[in-house]
Amino acid sequence: MDKTYFVYILASKRNGTLYVGMTNNLERRINEHKEQINKSFSSKYNISRLV
Repeated sequence: MDKTYFVYILASKRNGTLYVGMTNNLERRINEHKEQINKSFSSKYNISRLV
């Protein structure tokens, strides 16, 4: 079975901290970052801007 995955890059601000991730549902995953659902690296550095 073939699945589609997305590699995405988020930033905290311009020239800020970057985060690279991979998901099969980009919209859901970006919302999880913005809502800081998981207490992780991206929530610690307030990373939620898709670049």
